[in-house]
Amino acid sequence: MWLSPEEVLVANALWVTERANPFFVLQRRRGHGKGGGLTGLLVGTLDVVLDSSARVAPYRILHQTQDSQIYWTVACGSSRKEITKHWEWLENNLLQTLSIFDSEEDITTFVKGKIHGIIAEENKNLQPQGDEDPGKFKEAELKMRKQFGMPEGEKLVNYYSCSYWKGRVPRQGWLYLTVNHLCFYSFLLGKEVNLVVQWVDITRLEKNATLLFPESIHVETRDQELFFSMFLNIGETFKLMEQLANLAMRQLLDSEGFLEDKALPRPIRPHRNISALKRDLDARAKNECYRATFRLPRDEQLDGHTGCTLWTPFNKLHIPGQMFISNNYICFASKEEDACHLIIPLREKTPSKQPGGIVGSRKASVVDPSTESSPSPQEVSEQPTSLASPLNSHQSFCVQEVPTASQGLLKLFQKNSPVEDLGAKGAKEKMKEESWHIHFFEYGRGVCMYRTAKTRALVLKGIPESLRGELWLLFSGAWNEMETHPGYYTELVEKSTGKYSLATEEIERDLHRSMPEHPAFQNELGIAALRRVLTAYAFRNPTIGYCQAMNIVTSVLLLYGSEEEAFWLLVALCERMLPDYYNTRVVGALVDQGIFEELTRDFLPQLSEKMQDLGVISSISLSWFLTLFLSVMPFESAVVIVDCFFYEGIKVILQVALAVLDANMEQLLGCSDEGEAMTVLGRYLDNVVNKQSVSPPIPHLHALLTSGDDPPAEVDIFELLKVSYEKFSSLRAEDIEQMRFKQRLKVIQSLEDTAKRSVVRAIPVDIGFSIEELEDLYMVFKAKHLASQYWGCSRMVASRRDPSLPYLEQYRIDASQFQELFASLTPWACGSHTPVLAGRMFRLLDKNKDLLINFKEFVMGMSGMYHGDLTEKLKVLYKLHLPPALSPEEAESALEAAHYFTEDSSSEASPLASDLDLFLPWEAQEALPQEEQEGSGSEDVQEKKGEEKGTGSPDYRHYLRMWAKEKEVQKETIKDLPKMNQEQFIELCKTLYNMFSEDPMEQDLYHAIATVASLLLRIGEVGKKFSARTVRKPRDCATEEDEPPAPEPHQDTARERQPPAAGDPQAKGGGDMHLGKVPQESQVVVEAGSGEGQGSPSQPLSDDETKDDMSMSSYSVVSTGSLPCEDLADDTVLVGGEACSPTVRIGGTVDTDWCISFEQILASILTESVLVNFFEKRVDIGLKIKDQKKVERQFSTASDHEQPGVSG
Repeated sequence: MWLSPEEVLVANALWVTERANPFFVLQRRRGHGKGGGLTGLLVGTLDVVLDSSARVAPYRILHQTQDSQIYWTVACGSSRKEITKHWEWLENNLLQTLSIFDSEEDITTFVKGKIHGIIAEENKNLQPQGDEDPGKFKEAELKMRKQFGMPEGEKLVNYYSCSYWKGRVPRQGWLYLTVNHLCFYSFLLGKEVNLVVQWVDITRLEKNATLLFPESIHVETRDQELFFSMFLNIGETFKLMEQLANLAMRQLLDSEGFLEDKALPRPIRPHRNISALKRDLDARAKNECYRATFRLPRDEQLDGHTGCTLWTPFNKLHIPGQMFISNNYICFASKEEDACHLIIPLREKTPSKQPGGIVGSRKASVVDPSTESSPSPQEVSEQPTSLASPLNSHQSFCVQEVPTASQGLLKLFQKNSPVEDLGAKGAKEKMKEESWHIHFFEYGRGVCMYRTAKTRALVLKGIPESLRGELWLLFSGAWNEMETHPGYYTELVEKSTGKYSLATEEIERDLHRSMPEHPAFQNELGIAALRRVLTAYAFRNPTIGYCQAMNIVTSVLLLYGSEEEAFWLLVALCERMLPDYYNTRVVGALVDQGIFEELTRDFLPQLSEKMQDLGVISSISLSWFLTLFLSVMPFESAVVIVDCFFYEGIKVILQVALAVLDANMEQLLGCSDEGEAMTVLGRYLDNVVNKQSVSPPIPHLHALLTSGDDPPAEVDIFELLKVSYEKFSSLRAEDIEQMRFKQRLKVIQSLEDTAKRSVVRAIPVDIGFSIEELEDLYMVFKAKHLASQYWGCSRMVASRRDPSLPYLEQYRIDASQFQELFASLTPWACGSHTPVLAGRMFRLLDKNKDLLINFKEFVMGMSGMYHGDLTEKLKVLYKLHLPPALSPEEAESALEAAHYFTEDSSSEASPLASDLDLFLPWEAQEALPQEEQEGSGSEDVQEKKGEEKGTGSPDYRHYLRMWAKEKEVQKETIKDLPKMNQEQFIELCKTLYNMFSEDPMEQDLYHAIATVASLLLRIGEVGKKFSARTVRKPRDCATEEDEPPAPEPHQDTARERQPPAAGDPQAKGGGDMHLGKVPQESQVVVEAGSGEGQGSPSQPLSDDETKDDMSMSSYSVVSTGSLPCEDLADDTVLVGGEACSPTVRIGGTVDTDWCISFEQILASILTESVLVNFFEKRVDIGLKIKDQKKVERQFSTASDHEQPGVSG
């Protein structure tokens, strides 16, 4: 490539001149190419350690003048071919012109101007790609691509100098972090280390320091451990590695590929070595931290932040901290954690009257949730149960007319007795309300409230019933989203009403299990509200849809807020506060369960080992975390924990869980099994009471199951919270996020291993591959699927992978991906013909015609080529040359052939129905023909289509019937295969010729297939003449199968009358056609030949004699260009008998009346031992899998620089 001219003072240091003229010098880097010796090794090492550009471009061209000592670089090249092209251009276009100049300065000026002009011309047509990376970084990216063979689509994020510890020896080199891979390269004195690790394969990533390894980064995959150290800035490197690994885990979790943010703010001055991608990832990290800190919507983007002080009116002080600005909010966070937090929304809204004054200088108006217009409780019917009647039907309705649209269920169903009548509890509740109103007066009310340590203290004392819904909305951030999306919930309800899906079915099943002990959910009013909220959310977020435990949490949210408020609280829970908790695999809850185990080891080491032995933590933590203790504690106690959770986040749940274990330590240490430990914890939690609750007590169903003769002492919920804060308050949100990353790697990779085992178990046992081979094939298959997300096809793949599908269906590949896998794994290498064969195999395996195949179908296809006897392998090859495998584009008459073979399907089972019989379990081989006979318009098919579109309910009876059919014992015969026409047979012969081209027995195989082809062509011709004798229609070959075969005595008689030279091809192919016998089908004729080919007593000649005899009578269509056969003469004709006239085919014409059956092909191939040996030899797929997994390799080999002998 041409370079902008730069000065070079010492031209010959580390470079060797190869060509020169008066104005230019072409040089090669020492040590590159042949020779080099010790000097080459040292230069190569220096290039790597110093990150020299000569690693990428070992050739260069310098401009020089005779009297000047200064050289100018004008071009560089990665290969001799590239640099020679530039050299020749300079000689042809500039040398003659430069000789005219008198002044050397003019020559140099002209050359520099010319080179600048060439570069400008080359860049003129290039589209600017957003934010340009600095030149030094582009050079590093080029090195990375060249060194590791990465495609253009693989983006480098950053690169660092470090050491990789190979054993106890550090190898200094460069660590390249790309979007999808971690790569390392080192070259020291001839020893090269090349590492490539995919982020999706990493199971552990941590920063640690040991005696053996100084401060280092430990990377672990399933099969290797890597240690990197000696970083200039290990903190920055590790943080970036964490981000990239997180992106990869997200990709495995929900197929969410990496999309670069093109709208990044441009830097004030360009950074020398920082790429746009690195800035993008830094911005993402800051955005995530900003949104998590202030509980803002997921699409909020941070524009900037700066240090400042905030003057607070409640204590008349300036509080130092940071101000954050985004599109819709200005936020402030003090340096001291609890000193002050403030959120100011920038949306325009009319201010409402407030009980407490707010500083008037704020730009945004303050919204008081309590003053929103809503019907008072008196406007609601006094008998809520009577309102259930219009809600019984699922017809569309106006959400605003429902009582739950304006207030929580608790207000609708609570007794009308005033708080004053409740005695001491009522007085306590009144005091709480008064404390909060005083707080509102001092610190503000609504979104713009100052949040201080006093706010947290009030939350810990318990939120009064009347303010609980409002404060939940405020602390969770749901209030912001509700205000910015008016009418969204109502619209969702209208859209989702009447729609059926798997989620709605699960919701209906769980509706009556949601707090059945509470009166609000013992009638249709509460049930209908719960149904609408859950269905609306499932409609909003189909990735989550509905998960068990969402019904319990949502029912509690509905008690304290309207339907819309409960909906937005659920959004905040599922999408921000409890990420990935409620997906199909509850990954988030498993991650926090891992954190809980880690915290137990840190805080309660005595109990940790015992809990691990009993296996209790995995049993208890899911129910505690998924329902926020609502399912294991009395309701009035659990809501106090929910109060703290909305203010503090998951930290509170972990603290309370640790406090519960700590309180029961002695009893748990004495437990002998898991059941005993669960009983101890269950009885303890059942007796956690809230003595300040003003609500009527609700019976706790769990308590009824665990009650004993001597119930344990009651535990006050506020005392439990106080203990949890005193003992475990050292937990910080930042530490929890760090632990979440570590556990997420472990959990997701564990789930991936589970998926692999499940998929492998779903493969039939008679497939032929071992468990290890299947697991290796699965990893290769999955890697190919993920590679399409990496490089250019992420949008297509993301839409085709649904994590909610069964494991077997989650990873699927398309035709181009299958073609790549087929080429590297198939035992039938066909050279340039391999892609054609791969396309046919893909069409054969793609049963549902969605242009994708899953792992089971892929393995069935591989097994057909690797396992089974000669007949099974030939069946696969035979089917690859029939529709649907043979496409119309490959053969002009393939479509015609398809009609030809299925023309008379009314009187027989469709021959195409068995196209895939080899690739299905043996039990299912008769299911497809039966299903096709039912007709495409059958009820089952219509129901299946309706289910795919999501508009109708799935009929599970269809799947039960299919399952029953698969369980039936079926027997498949080769007679079910349709016959092959002449053009398809020619394609089969082409494939065989290509298949043999790389075999050691190539010539013998060519001779054998030529013999077999000529024989089969004659057999097909004889069959056509039989058809003509019986005055059949030209294209009626398929219907011949319906007729009963001729009686056996005729066959015997025909055999008896054959001459002794039964090996003669004329006798085999046509027999004596003038004997006056009843005309037989070609199938019957070849059965005699088949018997002879398999060693029947009536074959007196040897195989060699038969082979030589058959090769003399080849049919001419083979030699007219259709087949590259050396053994066939151009002028050969078929002599079928006395009445047969010579038949000569002209190249390009195909006999549409000609056909041949699989039995005839099989019988003919059996006569050639070399062909039998070729198809029966076993091939080890393990070696091919290892070759395919090069991207995931780790190797250390001698590079091109290493020489066998070292010379000066």
